[in-house]
Amino acid sequence: MLSLRYAQAGDISLLKTMMHEFAAFERLPVVVTEADLLRDGFGERPKFRALIAEWDAQPAGYALFFDYYSTFHGRAGVFLEDVYVRAHFRGNGIGKALFARVAAIARQEDCFGLRWQVLDWNSSAIEFYRKLGATFLDEWRTLNLEGEALQRLASSGVI
Repeated sequence: MLSLRYAQAGDISLLKTMMHEFAAFERLPVVVTEADLLRDGFGERPKFRALIAEWDAQPAGYALFFDYYSTFHGRAGVFLEDVYVRAHFRGNGIGKALFARVAAIARQEDCFGLRWQVLDWNSSAIEFYRKLGATFLDEWRTLNLEGEALQRLASSGVI
């Protein structure tokens, strides 16, 4: 039996563990700490929200998301940073249930839509997203500025 609930501060260790599992699956490095999660998700001004999926009371996955604003839409949207279902729980509709719950939250909060990213090699996820009716924004390119490049720009003399 599936249940979905908002993550609480007591779930930080579990969230971190699943984030590391997800990063390993995606072949990406992860540096998030429990202190980061506590500060950014459960502090005075949370920067994200998370849902925990449980299957028969066992932690099966999570979704992590946050609000952003679109000047093109003139409304807020929800960015879905992570949706992860542990390997031995896949095939039970948990991923779709997590997407549906986040979509319901977006609708309840009058958001224009839901956005996320997928790695180009993850063909099973891409097919899943197509079945959901997602629109692929291929003409948009995701960019990232971090580390030394971020520091260099930040200190480039802007007054």
